[in-house]
Amino acid sequence: MTEAPRPENGTTRSTSATISPNILRYLDQTTEEYGVDLQPELDQVGLTQPLMRSAALRVSYRQGSAVIRRAVELTGDENLGLRVGAAQHLTAWGLLGFAMLASDTLKVAIEAGVRFQNVSGAMTVWSAGQEEFDYVIRADLPDPMVDPSVAVFLVQEAFSGVVTLGRLAAGAGLAPREVHFTFPAPRDVQPFHDLFRCPLHFGAPRNRMVVPQAWINRPMPGRDPVTYAATLELLEGQMASRRRQQDLLEILEISVAQSIPFVPSFSEQARRHASSERTLRRRLADCGTSYEAIVEGVRRERVELLLHRPHLTLREVARQAGFSDERALRRAVRRWHGMAPLQLREGFLSRDGGNDATSEGGARTGYTATTA
Repeated sequence: MTEAPRPENGTTRSTSATISPNILRYLDQTTEEYGVDLQPELDQVGLTQPLMRSAALRVSYRQGSAVIRRAVELTGDENLGLRVGAAQHLTAWGLLGFAMLASDTLKVAIEAGVRFQNVSGAMTVWSAGQEEFDYVIRADLPDPMVDPSVAVFLVQEAFSGVVTLGRLAAGAGLAPREVHFTFPAPRDVQPFHDLFRCPLHFGAPRNRMVVPQAWINRPMPGRDPVTYAATLELLEGQMASRRRQQDLLEILEISVAQSIPFVPSFSEQARRHASSERTLRRRLADCGTSYEAIVEGVRRERVELLLHRPHLTLREVARQAGFSDERALRRAVRRWHGMAPLQLREGFLSRDGGNDATSEGGARTGYTATTA
């Protein structure tokens, strides 16, 4: 199978603030139509209104997931991801959107999207390529432990956005040949039919969209080789800068994770990087984060991992995660999740224990929907 260029991924840790918040901005707009004010949820993860308007803002996968989970709960819309994806425009992808518009063919546009996905704000991991006689776009989740409602939202948003933006760039008649989703069929399948206009397969082994061969090599209406080359050069510069930022964040996160329950001081980290504290602090500010936020994120990740182990007492969880005592652990978990540690553990264990059970939607896992 011939693959499109692989994305130049940096850290895969969910605490790194490296994602452009395009999805959250469109999510905020979409939830307003339901009468839902998402700002309190954004504030809770540190994304104030001034920050959300900043072009330099980057968010972590964990921040994005927390806001998405609450948005799905507050709207009660199981197809919210479809609506958010369909609301987007190519300009939301910045330079990458212009590069795709200026591409020679749809295939070239897709390959540019895959290659530079890290600058577009994608929260799924994209890949694309030829599978026998089909050209297939695939969307995978970077975090296998993501909340199920968030996972469904992200895949819906991903494929909905691709089809919507593809039609804006290549032509309104574009429709996939078929789309496969790993999640069970929702109660209301009609929005999927209306959007994709092709056969749908739920409960599939992988999230896949098959693009008709007739469209893959079709010339793009806005193709411009000069603009395309110039835009790609700028994107390469962005990727180089992003790689440097991700490398720094990953090194610091790994250092903290390996040291917990003891956390290296900021001055110690600066010495390890042969840097002054002022310079390291400025570099972290350029990444949209701070050392305190990195430590908090890694510690939160460790707590959640430990709470999945029912044999550990809260005292042991607090000790292994580097908290002074159980009270400090309780305060932190309540700040992160709005509940006590034992309640959070019950939720984790209930979800873990339900993975093998047949849910209400499980009976429809093999559902295949076809258009008339």
